[in-house]
Amino acid sequence: MADAAAFDWVCAELEQSTSLDRLEARGTVRIALKEAGLDSRTLTPAQMKVVLEKVLPKELESRGVQDASDVCSSLATGIASLADGGSGVETPEEVFRRLAGASAS
Repeated sequence: MADAAAFDWVCAELEQSTSLDRLEARGTVRIALKEAGLDSRTLTPAQMKVVLEKVLPKELESRGVQDASDVCSSLATGIASLADGGSGVETPEEVFRRLAGASAS
């Protein structure tokens, strides 16, 4: 099973907005998720927002990231776009509804 869209999005944004490379960003987020008792494969945007607010700032500070709280706050605001759009993965039923021209509800 692949990682959730919320996990991938946060890791990519961390890589772009900090000095962390891909491996460091993903590892740091995984550690924060483990501390929160969450799994990167089933993570929802709402759960990721809580991790960004409560757990990740401390992890980033311990890795020397400047303004870790501000970085996490910005990411928490951005994660709302994923929450509005769901997980980013369509179910087969949603695909067929869309192809048939019906609205997904």
